[in-house]
Amino acid sequence: MHIVDTTMFYAPQSGGVKRYLLAKRQWLAKQDDVRHTLLVPGGADTPSEPGIVRMAALPLPFTGGYRFPLRQQPWRRQLLALEPDLIEAADPYCVPWAAKAAAQALGVPAIAFHHSDVSRLLSARVGSWAMRPIGRYLRALYQDFDVVLAPSRVILDKLEAAGVYHTRLQPLGVDAELFHPGRADPALRRELGLPPGTRLLVFAGRFSKEKNIPALFDAFRRLGPKYHLLLIGGSRRRRVGNVTQLPYQGGGQQLARYLASADAMVHAGDAETFGLVMAEAMACGLPVVGVDCGAVPELIDSSVGELVPRATGAALAEGVRALFERDLTAIGRLARQRVEQRYSWDQVLGGLLALYRQLAGKAEATAGGRQRVAL
Repeated sequence: MHIVDTTMFYAPQSGGVKRYLLAKRQWLAKQDDVRHTLLVPGGADTPSEPGIVRMAALPLPFTGGYRFPLRQQPWRRQLLALEPDLIEAADPYCVPWAAKAAAQALGVPAIAFHHSDVSRLLSARVGSWAMRPIGRYLRALYQDFDVVLAPSRVILDKLEAAGVYHTRLQPLGVDAELFHPGRADPALRRELGLPPGTRLLVFAGRFSKEKNIPALFDAFRRLGPKYHLLLIGGSRRRRVGNVTQLPYQGGGQQLARYLASADAMVHAGDAETFGLVMAEAMACGLPVVGVDCGAVPELIDSSVGELVPRATGAALAEGVRALFERDLTAIGRLARQRVEQRYSWDQVLGGLLALYRQLAGKAEATAGGRQRVAL
C-alpha cells in the first residue's frame, strides 16, 4: 500500500504536524507492505530527500519558513503521478482540494487531518461574524473526504458544530524511546550557569502569538532567581534575567535532552489543538504547568501537573509555585505512564494504519463505485 501525506504545514520551524509526519514516516518504514511519500512545499534551493517530493510554493514572511501553495492543479498532477493507494491531507487550505480531486480521479480513499483551529484563528483576526462562512467553507472542503481526523476532542467538537460529522478522534503520539527520562543530562545546568538548587523549567515551540511568550517572561520575573526558564525557540541565543533562550529544536536527541534535564515544563499556549511538546515532556517524566484552554485539559490534569485559568504571568507563576510544593518525582512518573498508555506511536499509528487498511480495502472492493466507509 502506497500512502501519500500532503500538507503546507511543513517548514524548518514547523511544530507538531511536521513531527507527526516524520514520526509516521519512520514508523511506516518498518511495515513490510507499506510505502510512504511526503508531498510538501519547497523552493528551488530546497534539497531533495528520498521519499519527500517538494512542490514550489509562495514563501510566507515571518513564519519560520512556511510556504503557501496558490494553485491546486500542480499538486493534483503530482498526486496523480505518485499513484497512491490512499491520500492524507493535513491542512485546510489549497492542498486538500487538490488531494480530494486526485483521490476521486484515482478511485482511492482521501483522509483529511484537521490539525488547526481555523475558526478561532480567523475569528480572532476578523471578528465573530466569520464563524458562519468558516463553517460553510469547512463543510464544502470536507464533504468528499472519507473521514476527517481531529487530534483532540475540542477540535472534533468544533468540526461537528460546523456540520462536519464524518469525523474520528485521532490523537498524536510520542516516540517514547527518544523522549525518555533517561535522556536527562546533569551537565545542562552547568552549561546554563545555574546555581545549585535552581528550579529549572522548560518551554519548546514556535514563538507565535498564541504561545503567549511575553506571559512566560512575566511569570519568571515574578518567580525570581530561584527559578529559571529554558526557552527553546526562535533563531537566536540570549539570556534575559532568569530566562535563557536557545535556538528552536524541532525534534531529536537535543530536544529530548533539554526536556528530560528540566524539573518541569511550563506552557502558556491557550490555543493548542493537541499539545505535542507537552506530551513529549511528559514522556521525559516532567510534570506540566499549562493553561486550562483548548486541548490542554485533555492532556493535563492535577495528576500530571497544574492547570491555570489564564495565560497571564501572574497565573503561570502561581501554577509553578503550586507545582513545586508537590512531589515532582511522583507526578513525573504518572506523566510518563500516561504517555506510555495513551500516546506511544505504536498505539497511535497502529490504530491509524488499521483505518488505512480498512479504507483501502473498501475502496478496492467497490472499485468503480466508491462510497464513504461507515466508521
